Amino acid sequence: MDAVRVALLREVLAGTEWMGATRRFAGTLRTSVVSYGGGLLLVGTEEYEPWHLAAHLVDEAAWSGTPELSPTLVRHGARASDPAHLAVGPGRLSAARRGETLLVVSPAAPGPGLLERVHDARRAGATVLALDAGDRDLTAMAHESLAVPRDTDLDLDTVQHLVSAAAGENALPAPRGRHRFRDRLSRLADLLTSPPPPRW
Repeated sequence: MDAVRVALLREVLAGTEWMGATRRFAGTLRTSVVSYGGGLLLVGTEEYEPWHLAAHLVDEAAWSGTPELSPTLVRHGARASDPAHLAVGPGRLSAARRGETLLVVSPAAPGPGLLERVHDARRAGATVLALDAGDRDLTAMAHESLAVPRDTDLDLDTVQHLVSAAAGENALPAPRGRHRFRDRLSRLADLLTSPPPPRW
């Protein structure tokens, strides 16, 4: 789904709970990774790998000037022979530490193995976010969750588009004390193009 389609989708959903919910969730995601300087781990279930969300977050990271949004995709079927960016297996979740963010995308109830690794990551201090169908166990472990029940008007893939687009919005709070180059350039352009002060 491209930016134009996401904009149209937002128009259709304006005034619904989904716009506020996806923006809140995306704001938590962005704040968590920006304050640490990265460390976003993205994992799905054995049956579902969130490739699409990973690709969109990489795009949003580039477009928004927020490299911290680029995730490490953790794959259940990763092999040592895979390219480096595809060879990160579930053992990485056990190594998650304070300051890192674990985003779990689960269209159905996650298996006990994944839940155990998520629990270990949280206990080690990682921030856990869940984008799922409303699984009680996963929601209980997550610091922030966004449930997409099966009987709702939207599906999980569509909500992932809304979350990734909102995470890349520069209107979300920037980290304190640091100004991105684009922000400084914008202020400079405003100064250079503003009319001179009147002479009295």
